[in-house]
Amino acid sequence: MENLEKEWLRTKPDIVIYVPDPVKAAGETNQHLNVVLTPKGAYLATWTSGTYEGAPDQRVMYSRSEDKGLTWSPPEVLDGAGPEDTPGTGMASWQFLIVAGQRIWCFYNKNVGIDDARASDTGVLRGRYSDDDGKTWSSDAFDYPIEPNAISNPDPSVPPTWIVYQNPVVLPSGHVLAGFTRWASNAVDPGFGMLDRDSEICFLRFENILTESDPRKLVVTTWPKSPHGLRVENPFRPGKSVAQEPTVQPLSDGRLICVFRTMRGCIYYALSKDDGRTWDEPRPLRYEPGGAPILNPVAPCPLYKLKDGRFVLVFYNNDGSGHGGQGPTDAANVRNPAWIAVGYEIPGEEDHPIRFDQPWVFADTNWVPAPGTNRTQVATYCSLVEEDGEVTIFYPDRKHYLLGKRLKI
Repeated sequence: MENLEKEWLRTKPDIVIYVPDPVKAAGETNQHLNVVLTPKGAYLATWTSGTYEGAPDQRVMYSRSEDKGLTWSPPEVLDGAGPEDTPGTGMASWQFLIVAGQRIWCFYNKNVGIDDARASDTGVLRGRYSDDDGKTWSSDAFDYPIEPNAISNPDPSVPPTWIVYQNPVVLPSGHVLAGFTRWASNAVDPGFGMLDRDSEICFLRFENILTESDPRKLVVTTWPKSPHGLRVENPFRPGKSVAQEPTVQPLSDGRLICVFRTMRGCIYYALSKDDGRTWDEPRPLRYEPGGAPILNPVAPCPLYKLKDGRFVLVFYNNDGSGHGGQGPTDAANVRNPAWIAVGYEIPGEEDHPIRFDQPWVFADTNWVPAPGTNRTQVATYCSLVEEDGEVTIFYPDRKHYLLGKRLKI
């Protein structure tokens, strides 16, 4: 494909949300694409955008489609650094959406002038809401607590280093649960990047967001109530953990399953019997009980649950050595192509409650970088929308183009 203006066609999308101007924004980073169906049936897309990842101009964007993805409104900024912010501060990143009746909440990591590991990941949990189906957002913003644990900065004035990377799940109990990555403060584990820094999985539970209309009365709790969250030892740094980017889904027996990326060359999972308050010991996710582990580098591996009870797993089907990769953190070589495996719950299975079919390739960039970048990865930080029996995965292509593809499953 020689015409770079048409490079966004490479992964054969069915929906095009946003294609950056090939001259004015040739290297622009657009990622963390979270899309929901609004109360009035529109698609609402939100994403994190910047000149590059972690740039001072990193901001949360949004766009809507009222015709099932055929056309989209011009992208608008929901939050980001303002003229009053010191350069390198005030950025907004890693947004996620909660639909609560006719109201839509957008929460995100808001930098408030402190960098503890990486500025775009150090911040408060901030939220804005829309009461007009995602067309406009509240001028007021509301901050909610994230409770510290053993790897947090001991100074309570320093915000946590964290992200929620998937839209949360509504639990049968009526709570809304968002798994999040908590990275160690520089005061605890200095000198390491975000892929190999000590990290673990924790959970934010929005206790009353589905019933409370007053933003000042929302209750957000942090779990587990223990010194640490879910941890998986980093084989290259004994005693340290790499457990990152969780997704949580309910099982038919009332338990929850949480899957996440690790440094072990495969996906791990854990189970909870009490709405996410406590979890059992993480272990490798397999194609079936006792079967082969599902390989994945340090890359997103979201698990989605469909209305008919099936599961959809998006992952990269290699342990970090595929395609010439030099290890699990080699994002340039191990995050393409993106694969999908469909899972089925196993009635009565206590330890490994899902069986997965053999995977197939969902999207492939053929290792061609997006113009103005060296990025070849695809479908990192995607989301899924199911409507009228149609399943769509919305995905960033090379962290540049924002696209969607219908699944035939």
